[in-house]
Amino acid sequence: METAFPWLTILTLLPLVAALPIPLLPDQDGKTVRWYALGVGLVEFALLAWTCLTQYDGHESGFQLVESYPWIPQIGLNWSLGMDGISMPLVMLTGLVTTLAIAAAWNVTKRPRLFFFLILAMYSAQVGVFLAKDLLLFFFMWELELVPVYLLIAIWGGAKRRYAATKFILYTALGSLFILVAALAMAFYGNHYTFDMDELAMKNFPLALELLLYAGFAIAFAVKLPVFPFHTWLPDAHGESPTPVSMLLAGILLKMAGYGLIRMNIEMLPNAHIYFAPILAILGVVNIVYGALNAFAQRNLKRRIAYSSISHMGFVLLGIAAFTDLGISGAVLQMVSHGLIAAAMFFLVGVTYDRTHTLAMDDMGGLAQQMPRTFALFVAASMASLALPGMSGFVGELTVFLGFSSSDVYSPAFRATVTVLAAAGVVLSAVYLLSMLREIFYGAQSEKLAGVEWSDLKPRELVISLCLLAPIVAIGVYPKLATQAYDTKVVEVATRVRNNFPVVARTQNSRFYAAVLNAPKLADATATGAAAEVAID
Repeated sequence: METAFPWLTILTLLPLVAALPIPLLPDQDGKTVRWYALGVGLVEFALLAWTCLTQYDGHESGFQLVESYPWIPQIGLNWSLGMDGISMPLVMLTGLVTTLAIAAAWNVTKRPRLFFFLILAMYSAQVGVFLAKDLLLFFFMWELELVPVYLLIAIWGGAKRRYAATKFILYTALGSLFILVAALAMAFYGNHYTFDMDELAMKNFPLALELLLYAGFAIAFAVKLPVFPFHTWLPDAHGESPTPVSMLLAGILLKMAGYGLIRMNIEMLPNAHIYFAPILAILGVVNIVYGALNAFAQRNLKRRIAYSSISHMGFVLLGIAAFTDLGISGAVLQMVSHGLIAAAMFFLVGVTYDRTHTLAMDDMGGLAQQMPRTFALFVAASMASLALPGMSGFVGELTVFLGFSSSDVYSPAFRATVTVLAAAGVVLSAVYLLSMLREIFYGAQSEKLAGVEWSDLKPRELVISLCLLAPIVAIGVYPKLATQAYDTKVVEVATRVRNNFPVVARTQNSRFYAAVLNAPKLADATATGAAAEVAID
């Protein structure tokens, strides 16, 4: 569905265009630029919310509000934007978390003009990634987002900021090359040269080429998600990032990879997905358990939460690998849920650091008496992270579990093994989160904090925390607030993949696939998928 008014172009370019006058603002102490950036963020979020809630129709599965203009026709690049059920909730998440991250940066006094310029530039790039309908434009926005993150860590980060920033840019930039190569290969294949995602999804690639394309995209997104063993940049980046950047890293940037896996790997390359899905499921379990064990071993508060993010993003992989609409729905819900929870956790870690000036858990203790409101909200965010019923983390992980365990594509033994190991990761998350709360807030206060002038959450910090926790509880109590935006789209994606199940017959020569996949159920699954597609039509 196309629109006569360029809503999506305005949403994508507004933060970047509004950032351009920042160097010219008359400002001595950074106060003016802070209010200006926050005003831009609020206007952008208001426009995003209005567009998503009034112009978007959740009953349609295709791209809506489509805009397409020639940009650089010599290389086939079009300014082509669209919104569907996968991108809409992530665009809303981007607007909320980025606006709150701007508010969280209120105390930044070092080069505030440059800081808020970079934040707003990154705002545009993030929105552009989720709205791009042209694959080359997607790559352009993906790369544009890297530069602000690198500079924000390298200039405003901690003692090892240059090391962390360099590691981030090397990992993610090298991974991005795989997106470019795969995009060019898809565009040039066949008689029709195009980067349009709808047209690329209709191309019939040879299986060997499709497997290579899938592997290229998967490597790039595995770095960003991040997936073991490409994960090591994330704890370093989080450990050295200022609080607003950590909120954006965990809340939005990781979700770009999950979005890419659904958009490119499942929707455009469904035949290859049948081969790679069991591998994604295994990597998802590794992420869940490995991330949880590493989180438990961390004594740095930010690094513990960073490894927690690695663990929780494993559920996204598991949902993507499920082949069911419930599993993919769980993956999207987990991305939204984790984006809110991780942003809240890192913000509250930043609040704690502002008072104690340390991230070492060994130097903390007894903070509950000194900071009761911070303690209460930290506990609430931790309960959401460990999947307490009534919180969004619970419904996200439960949906993934149900989606994967009910998938008749996999053998019962494989499903049982994966489910049990993932459940063990959930138990481990409760262990490392509860032990973290005990060490920070209970017990005797460390002697190293004897000279601290204590203060609890200020009104601005309380508002930011509540703005993140409110949707966490709302989605936990009534998940349909989020799922109604993408249910139709998820059913379409899952149906298309399941209708490609006959290709599995060619994998039965492999002992691995013969053991993992439930071959007798494939014919029934295909018939079910076809019936679902008819129902949608």
